[in-house]
Amino acid sequence: MLTSVDPDVIRVLGDPLRLQIVTLLARETLCTTHLVEETGARQTNLSNHLKVLREAGIVETEPCGRFTYYKLKPEVLAGLSEQFAELAASARTATQKKRACP
Repeated sequence: MLTSVDPDVIRVLGDPLRLQIVTLLARETLCTTHLVEETGARQTNLSNHLKVLREAGIVETEPCGRFTYYKLKPEVLAGLSEQFAELAASARTATQKKRACP
């Protein structure tokens, strides 16, 4: 069954800094300080982007003393990947279909 890709998740991942954060978190769990060092973004800007990623359900937090660590929720990305795979499969068969013009 063909499902549609969640436009909110696509919008969230469409931002270059958020995509960079997701790429970094795919490698390891990081705190805000690490993410500031890696991205060069200001802490307040980074925190705002992390909030958007949390609200979209892409990342989750893990408190550790006075720091907050962020990690990806791989099942969300796996689900997105499956949805795109379904779209690709549908597109392959769609090349054989052509709707006649009125």
